[in-house]
Amino acid sequence: MMEKKTAMADRRQFESALIHGGLFGDPLTGSVNTPIYQTSTYQQPELGTNPEWEYSRTGNPTRAALEALIAELEGGSAGFAFASGMAAITAVLQLFQSGDKVLISSNVYGGTYRVLDKVFKPFGLNYGIVDTSDPAALDAAITEDVAAILVESPANPLMTVTDLACVSRIAHAHGVLSIVDNTFMTPYLQRPLELGADIVIHSATKYLGGHSDLVAGLVVVRDEGLAERLAFLQNATGGVLGPFDSFLLIRGIKTLAVRMDRHVANAERAARWLQAHDAVARVYYPGLPEDAGYEVNRRQAKNGGAMISFILKDDYDYRAFFKSLRLIILGESLGGVESLVCHPATMTHASIPHELRLKVGITDNLIRLSVGLEHIDDLLADLQQAIAASKLN
Repeated sequence: MMEKKTAMADRRQFESALIHGGLFGDPLTGSVNTPIYQTSTYQQPELGTNPEWEYSRTGNPTRAALEALIAELEGGSAGFAFASGMAAITAVLQLFQSGDKVLISSNVYGGTYRVLDKVFKPFGLNYGIVDTSDPAALDAAITEDVAAILVESPANPLMTVTDLACVSRIAHAHGVLSIVDNTFMTPYLQRPLELGADIVIHSATKYLGGHSDLVAGLVVVRDEGLAERLAFLQNATGGVLGPFDSFLLIRGIKTLAVRMDRHVANAERAARWLQAHDAVARVYYPGLPEDAGYEVNRRQAKNGGAMISFILKDDYDYRAFFKSLRLIILGESLGGVESLVCHPATMTHASIPHELRLKVGITDNLIRLSVGLEHIDDLLADLQQAIAASKLN
């Protein structure tokens, strides 16, 4: 059906791979876009022939094109597309068994904590929470039952930066897997497999899709052994991405570079503006030289990304701030063309116990901002008027 242009892939730049990568072309029609193969099953010529396509849970040409594309972009041996980011994380966690333990960063997406604590823990897959930005603490936390380290960098929602190469070295020294959720950065800004990670996860709902019109998850693995195991799990459990959403995601990925450049340019302006504002107590953004993770992030990523968290001072009402926004949207998710703001304590991280949230710094006046593609002057004006409206008398 479609062919993989491997020779070109070795020479082309990343921006070209976004458009031409993976499986490309359709010999039936000459279509430059991967067709939507909206089918559940396929005609087989005769018994015992083992055709390439049998049933769309097992494999679909549109999904296969997406999976080949993300594998090329992350530099892995194979990619896998799932129905959501959580479905992708769930499939990766199913690589482990009862009695194993997974170490996670001290601030991660609340859904990752929830699925470990409420779904996998009752089956005997345990977890430990550690400050993965501290190599000594991470190394000391690895006991005989640890099977993997799962990190985000920057982490959600405090933008904590973890040295991914260091984590991979520690993991491999102990014979455990290194897993990185790369949702915030995308392969355009950061490629964890090149830094030694074994598995990369994306909530492709976010920047990869980029338009808030689909829900999807992607996984890329380094070696063939992991690829075979994950392919079995994907087929056996069935949480696959459908062909139409696969098509939409391929389309979104084509513009990733130009979108991320604008996202980041806006975010850098917004972060500096917030940092200088009298109403803001603290800004979390690894693109600021003053940020604790700036130097590590600069070594492993192209820039600081487009996610910012900040804390309003006590004489400002964060509830009034959210209510007063006119352009920036209060909502779950991130990474779309529109700017989105959320309240981690009651939204993305509500599943984390209150005491644990406070311990890691997810306070009630913490605000997370996904900086979109609007004109930066309009974004700053909206932030300014909402902050002014939230001032307590």
